[in-house]
Amino acid sequence: MTHLLQALVGTWFICSTNFPMWLKGDKLNPTFTYSIAEKKGDTNVLLDEVKYVKKGGSKTLTGFDYQDPSDSSAFVWRGKGALSVLRSKWKVVLQDPDGQWAVIWFSGTLFTPEGVDIISRSQQLPDKTLYHIKSLMADNPLLAKHIINLKELPVR
Repeated sequence: MTHLLQALVGTWFICSTNFPMWLKGDKLNPTFTYSIAEKKGDTNVLLDEVKYVKKGGSKTLTGFDYQDPSDSSAFVWRGKGALSVLRSKWKVVLQDPDGQWAVIWFSGTLFTPEGVDIISRSQQLPDKTLYHIKSLMADNPLLAKHIINLKELPVR
């Protein structure tokens, strides 16, 4: 099992994003919760629970993240149950050495555009930290083009 899998385990808050699903405003307080899943003897798999609030009720989207054997920072998400036909690729591009934040890039699908999420162990990141993250993003060709469209999500 890779170090990254262990580092991702737990709950993450989406602090900034350009993902349309979170920017519409009808889905609030999105989080990712990762745990190690054993699937068919493969230990490089995460159970991925995306939780948010919609119309006062809690919603959960569940899937599995399969680590790319040729790039340990990359994953393929596959939905669970009714969502099993859905797939998307994502990658941890930047990671805080102390494990408090990360920047995730995700590929476009038939339903969603390519984009990025800045995730954190806390609901909000200090402005100084966000500025630092964005300066690191500006130096990365995969992330730089997304900075202009990033929006901070309000904590509600």
